[in-house]
Amino acid sequence: MGFAALITWLAAVLAGLYMFAVWLIENDVTDRNPAASQLRPLVIFTHLLLALTGLVVWGAYLLLDYEPLAWAALALLTAIALLGLTMFAKWIRVHHDPAPLTSGAQQPGQAAVTIPAKGIFPVAMVAAHGLLGGSTLLLVLLTAIGIGGS
Repeated sequence: MGFAALITWLAAVLAGLYMFAVWLIENDVTDRNPAASQLRPLVIFTHLLLALTGLVVWGAYLLLDYEPLAWAALALLTAIALLGLTMFAKWIRVHHDPAPLTSGAQQPGQAAVTIPAKGIFPVAMVAAHGLLGGSTLLLVLLTAIGIGGS
């Protein structure tokens, strides 16, 4: 089960890196338009850094079979999940209710809408990332409590 957690963790990181790249490309931190990201870069970078750190800790656990590393990885995953849920809550609001454009040229008869960078993530990618993250958390928990072995 430990290696299954490693695979789901890697897949979640890859999906997260895709969304991070989209966020970097689409989010111009110097632009003060109404569609600027409401999500603080500190939250995003902390989520990413903890995910990568936790992945290394989990890999070390699998190599060394040292039980405290499994619990450390679980603690990191819990923090990662909380930050992820925070970002998801912001994303879901923007995804369902984009902000109307208040400046710029509009064509007559069309309602202009701008969507912050985090709002353009594909729904399937967000869902896959969340499901992979949740699966990883469950697999790490089960491995840490001794169900399924490492």
